[in-house]
Amino acid sequence: MATVLSLALGWPTINFAQRIGLMDVPGALPHKKHGTAMPYAGGLTLVLTLTLGSLLFNIEMVKDLWNIFIPALLIFALGMWDDFKRLPARVKLIGQIMAAVLLVMLGTTVQIIPAGFLGLPGQANIYINWLITLFWVVGITNAFNFIDSMDGLTVGVSGIAVAFLILVTLGSTQTSLLRLLTLIIGTCVGLFFYNMMPARFFLGDSGAQTLGFLLAAVGILFTPDDFPQASSWFLPILILGVPIFDTSLVVFSRWRRGFPVYRAGHDHTYHRLTTLGLDSARAVAVMHIAAIVLGCIAFIALNLAPLYSNLLFGLVLAAGLVAFYFLDRKND
Repeated sequence: MATVLSLALGWPTINFAQRIGLMDVPGALPHKKHGTAMPYAGGLTLVLTLTLGSLLFNIEMVKDLWNIFIPALLIFALGMWDDFKRLPARVKLIGQIMAAVLLVMLGTTVQIIPAGFLGLPGQANIYINWLITLFWVVGITNAFNFIDSMDGLTVGVSGIAVAFLILVTLGSTQTSLLRLLTLIIGTCVGLFFYNMMPARFFLGDSGAQTLGFLLAAVGILFTPDDFPQASSWFLPILILGVPIFDTSLVVFSRWRRGFPVYRAGHDHTYHRLTTLGLDSARAVAVMHIAAIVLGCIAFIALNLAPLYSNLLFGLVLAAGLVAFYFLDRKND
């Protein structure tokens, strides 16, 4: 039903975006290379589909997960504002932090640092968990915004991540979370139809950031029933590994060369793959395949003893560092 809704809502939101001037005009910024004006209708389609799908078919889910929907709407509103009028990077960052703080205040936080960890006094572990939550949510939100550099890339990576999260959630008791993930993956199918090459609309900040925020929140809420935390703590990191890698690469590369981190450019993973000789479709496919491989590795690690699962995670990190070094060196 989410797929049907998103497909049905795509054309009306495109027309609406065109009428109100919610368009990405070629040449508006130096890194804009598309040839014709494109509507920023992806975010509208995403939020309308999730809203209608929730109210029509998932009222119980809304009652359980309202505490992540409210800050997600704040992220969507911030993204729409940026799509209409380019916001300074600091304004967007402040808005993202506000949404992440609201998420924490409404009860969604990571539980990585236990009480008394390394002799921490009092409730220090709670505050550390809050800081980790803010870093994770703001980081993943920006990661999905950063990776949105080519038609179908962000939607495809999101759909793949959600598919793996659905598989690991099927055996848990988190029914509402499973309903949300099912709703998101159906929506991604419809979004992909309009956003794949050649795109009929762009996601914009409103679409990319909202997807990133929701997946960051889901990564926090997911608690596997049958697997030890020592083997599952890094599962969201692997499943969202492609946007995390891309953002880390861009931030480090710009920092090392003295460029502003927030300035848009052609130094993302996608652009570096095309520089190596891949065409646009194959560069996007490579990143989608990488997301699938990382999801499969996460599944393997989840079923291993904690020692071996963490060793496997370490090997993935080592491989990522090699790719990191190779791509950054090629950019020189």
